Amino acid sequence: MEYNEDDFLMLSGIQHFCFCKRQWALIHIDMLWEENLRTVEGGIMHEKCHDSSLSESRKDVIISRGMPVFSRRMGISGECDIVEFIKDNTGINIYGRDGLYRVYPIEYKRGRPKDNNSDILQLCAQAMCLEEMTVCKIDEGALFYGETRRRQKIIFTNKLRNEVEKNFELMHQYIKNSHIPKVKPTKGCNACSLKNLCLPDLLNKHDTQKYILNKLNE
Repeated sequence: MEYNEDDFLMLSGIQHFCFCKRQWALIHIDMLWEENLRTVEGGIMHEKCHDSSLSESRKDVIISRGMPVFSRRMGISGECDIVEFIKDNTGINIYGRDGLYRVYPIEYKRGRPKDNNSDILQLCAQAMCLEEMTVCKIDEGALFYGETRRRQKIIFTNKLRNEVEKNFELMHQYIKNSHIPKVKPTKGCNACSLKNLCLPDLLNKHDTQKYILNKLNE
């Protein structure tokens, strides 16, 4: 099966979806959004990464920034922060360049590595798009975090690839059915920019009218 471009989902949405399915649905189905410090800082970091004018070559490495990618098979599109094309005899041809190059995607994130694998799945999805576009196999990539200032190597296992595909299949189902899921509030809700729109405390109340009255009387 191949998706039409009109049905493509945002690749980066998998990071939201894995963090919180309700957050993803509010953003991508209800089109709701609010900024907080974390989203602003993340936006500033990605603006620099996606500046195509900063693309460069360093000896045996070509660095591409803000590279558009897509997968018709998974029905997604987006941009890679950075893709390094590293000279390697096992790699692919690049138009206008001599030799062969190995493809190595890198995703930039603010903060530190997370307890969940949402960032890892986003990077793996980028690699799977690049594989489909360039007809090659990409075994690994890296996450770069703003606080640690170092790369974390990620191996794209079959387990990760299957998880990416299953998540996007479910996301397409949610879009098709306009489904906004309810979720159990967690400590992560306090850091979410959509907290005031999602109202996680309200979701957990059996008596909504009583909850509203209590809030009005506070």
